[in-house]
Amino acid sequence: MRESLGNRIQRKLDQLEQFTIDVIYDRRHGLAETFYGGFLRALSWLFSGIAQSRVWLYRQRILRDQPLGCLVVVVGNLTVGGTGKTPVVEKFARSLQERGRKVAILSRGYRSKPEPKYKKFWRWLTQQPPPPPKVVSDGETVLLDSWQAGDEPYMLARNLPGVVVVVDKNRVKAGEYAIKHFGCDTLILDDGFQYLPLRGQLNLLLVDKSNPFGNQCLLPRGILREPVKHIRRASYVFLTKSDGEPDDELEQLIRQHKPDADIIECSHQPQYFCEVFGQGERPLTAVNGLRVATFSGIAVPESFEEFVRKLGANIVHNQRFLDHHRFTPFELERFFTQAKEAGAELVLTTEKDAVRLNQADIPGDIPFYFMRLEVDILKGGEDFDEAVGRICFPKTQVRTTRSPFITKGSAQAHVS
Repeated sequence: MRESLGNRIQRKLDQLEQFTIDVIYDRRHGLAETFYGGFLRALSWLFSGIAQSRVWLYRQRILRDQPLGCLVVVVGNLTVGGTGKTPVVEKFARSLQERGRKVAILSRGYRSKPEPKYKKFWRWLTQQPPPPPKVVSDGETVLLDSWQAGDEPYMLARNLPGVVVVVDKNRVKAGEYAIKHFGCDTLILDDGFQYLPLRGQLNLLLVDKSNPFGNQCLLPRGILREPVKHIRRASYVFLTKSDGEPDDELEQLIRQHKPDADIIECSHQPQYFCEVFGQGERPLTAVNGLRVATFSGIAVPESFEEFVRKLGANIVHNQRFLDHHRFTPFELERFFTQAKEAGAELVLTTEKDAVRLNQADIPGDIPFYFMRLEVDILKGGEDFDEAVGRICFPKTQVRTTRSPFITKGSAQAHVS
């Protein structure tokens, strides 16, 4: 199969984006990288001013957040990608559902299929109201695929029967829709720490312990969406991807900005391997000593590859794509051909990548599995269910719709 001109152009654009990401993560060093990094740093100062001004406007109540009259749990991070957020959202939703809550997950549907421009224009021309939110799952049936819904919403909908999953950039509208049409009494705002229009009772901040804040620069020079000092907006801090070893410097940094921080430490652990197009499973021990090929399109591919190596597999061919990359038939055919030439006995990818694949694009001559990850509590709770109970159902729980910018004493929190 020959690569089309459009695909070649897209590949060049992807290479430029990958170069930028490598500079942001300080993976590449050289003269060109130094000059480019300086240019990005100047832009990050501008971004910092905008981010802090926006928070200040909400803190001063010039811009106002909106309560929805039910429990709203915000799960998010200060950085872009790579904190292991989706498994945490999944565990929270499942645990709340098992406690009798009618749960809806609200997502913006990052890189989901956009509304056609001609429809937007026609709606604007005819003064029609905006379309309703996309319902990925009504709690009984998964209604949209990953292209229409986005990777994470589709994955959550597939793994959480009984939980409603709704996608819309306007999460206030999505929350109102979930309450009105599905009777939901608990909303989980996925990747919502920076979504200030919706008032949350609980702000759960995830921090990747293996790379907490990068070089502590804001986008686009670093990985921060807002300054580290905004940790103080968090109700709880989850240290993800932990190896169980203490990190006094990181905890001190967190408590510097949030002295009363309740820190919960957790790890993302492989559970088993599952067939990408089937129901078959293999235990983790099944890859020990095997020659495997791996590919991924996630923010931090190193973590996935390290998991595979620790399980005793010999990676003979590996390819990294951009986060949320949509694989073309040409790319997949080339990868599987190279994997076969390298003598791979098995191909492995991540669950988030698996949901973006079409079976028709995959050669069937090498077994193909994805790695299933789940979250375990290491510190700050006996287990995840106990942590959810302590966070969402405290013994002295008081119903409140106060803004997250107002402290218990009704004094404004210092978010500047």
